[in-house]
Amino acid sequence: MNSDTGNRNDHTGKKRNRKIRKVRKKKAGKKGLVLKLAAAVISAVLIVGSLIYFLVIREQVEEPGGEMEELAAELIEDIREEEPLGDIGAGIIDHIVTAENAVDEAYKSRPQTHELTESNRADFAKIESCLIDSGSGKVVVTAGSDGIPASDDKYYYLFALNTYDTDITEDNEYITREYKDTTIVMEAALNYNRGNSRLFKKFALAVKKDGKYILVSTPHYITNPEAIAKYSSVYQQPASKKGLLVDPNKLRGNELDDLGVKQAAYNIPVARLLGPTSNSAYPTIHYTYNGRTYAFNGQVVAEYDIVFGTLTAKGITTTAIILNNYSSSYQQLIHPKARSGGSAPYYMFNGAEESGVEYMAAIATFLAERYSGSSHGRISNWVIANEINARKEWNYMEKTDTATYVEEYVKAFRVFYTAIKSVSSSAKVYMPIDQQWDRNLKNNPNYDGRDILDEFNRNIKEKGDIDWGLAQHPYNVPLTEGRIWKSNKLVTHSAGTSMITMANIEVLTNYMQQEQFLDSNGEVRSIILSEQGYTSTAGEAVQAAAFAYAYYKTEHNPYIDAFLLNRQTDAPEEVAQGLAFGLNHSNGAHKQIYNAFKYIDTPSHAEYTDFAKSIIGISSWSEIY
Repeated sequence: MNSDTGNRNDHTGKKRNRKIRKVRKKKAGKKGLVLKLAAAVISAVLIVGSLIYFLVIREQVEEPGGEMEELAAELIEDIREEEPLGDIGAGIIDHIVTAENAVDEAYKSRPQTHELTESNRADFAKIESCLIDSGSGKVVVTAGSDGIPASDDKYYYLFALNTYDTDITEDNEYITREYKDTTIVMEAALNYNRGNSRLFKKFALAVKKDGKYILVSTPHYITNPEAIAKYSSVYQQPASKKGLLVDPNKLRGNELDDLGVKQAAYNIPVARLLGPTSNSAYPTIHYTYNGRTYAFNGQVVAEYDIVFGTLTAKGITTTAIILNNYSSSYQQLIHPKARSGGSAPYYMFNGAEESGVEYMAAIATFLAERYSGSSHGRISNWVIANEINARKEWNYMEKTDTATYVEEYVKAFRVFYTAIKSVSSSAKVYMPIDQQWDRNLKNNPNYDGRDILDEFNRNIKEKGDIDWGLAQHPYNVPLTEGRIWKSNKLVTHSAGTSMITMANIEVLTNYMQQEQFLDSNGEVRSIILSEQGYTSTAGEAVQAAAFAYAYYKTEHNPYIDAFLLNRQTDAPEEVAQGLAFGLNHSNGAHKQIYNAFKYIDTPSHAEYTDFAKSIIGISSWSEIY
């Protein structure tokens, strides 16, 4: 061997040894992370042939371009020369190099990081769904974003907020966290019917910024409470659209059978239900929900058992109208901005406070459970409150802007909806408006139905779309006018009409066919006409003709599911105002409308309704469609 060659080899060997010692010293200073990295990569390649593991390990060490990358490159070079980890073969080394390149490419393609600002932070991440998984029973929240928000760490945090929370409170702890990405999926326990239940919560994503959690998404409610429903076939499909606001004093007779009533509506003022029973024959019902026990008046509940049990036994599809009547003992049900009082008999429900939410959830769940089986009757449709656009008269709360007013109603509506659907998956839940559509009056103490409907739909869509329906009351203008067909400048056939009556009811159904109002399946939402009546003060023939006109228009319109006539028997206090709406006089005697109602959905309808054509001024019913 040539001595010069030997010296060069010796010198080269010493140089290489010094380089290796240098590398080992550096990696030792880094607590051996680089060596562990190489070993992990080799193991992953040998076992699963995957480079993903390398990417994960690499991410936890350091981003490319730093000292660790240089050390890794040196180590790979030394492995090629010396193979210090054993005879691993050139193929494995090539895999390591390939993985290194893949990591670099992955980092280059990572989503862009964005600074959070006042304008982008509120909706930086968009929650796409918030669903109960029917298999696991957990809440699964799926969200997406166009980039990564800059924050104190690498996580998104999931929070469950109360209906009335507008931000994260100091005592609110996050449920879980997940690495930031453009697609985020998180899970949370539902805790159904426990003190810490999340069924009525709204879920939101947050990041930690300057040591505090800040929201980066619009809160989203659970949209499929029916996934945990005990009852799945409660809804009674009606034989026709013909319905009536029934007289409780005539339930047990044969009049409902004689009239052929297919649908019925009945009011439930909720404060009547609450509290202990003084009558020992009807003991207090103690009901526990979400860890709290509530007292329901056994005698009042027994009354409703008779009503709904009788209607169900007669094959009648029932609509319950849930009303918030005042009680000094249960003011927690009254919205804080409605407690100042007003002339309305009913008030805005309280979704603005914990006590209100708890009571509403318990009441709705109790009613849905009791009237979803066969022993006490069935309720198929639920209307939450009455004519909510008529704030002053029927749903009192202090006057405010439309968006704020609707937000307070929606809070309560969601509680009732979620509670009812979590028990009965087939039940239908409706929001109600009256005939005042687009009046645009100055200093109007109420709201236009169109504005309420628009804002309600926008609010629901923004925070989690649910399968709500619309209950409308197309009374005549004025109420004392029996002739629907009489021309009125407030009743037109455009979307800007001031009023919607049965003369222009197609305005409503056309409006609801717009894309923004369709449900999640692209279908028109259920619409029911849950209250309208025609007075007989101008003659019984006019009243009967008005009913025939209204019913035939309803029957012809495929988007209307029910026509509930007000009422079975005249109410003396209404008659005094010129509103004799009943099928019967207050003494029980039948009016002409009685037989028109009885036969209108039978083969004999023409015999009892054709007289109306001459009164209306038509030769064929097709002229009114």
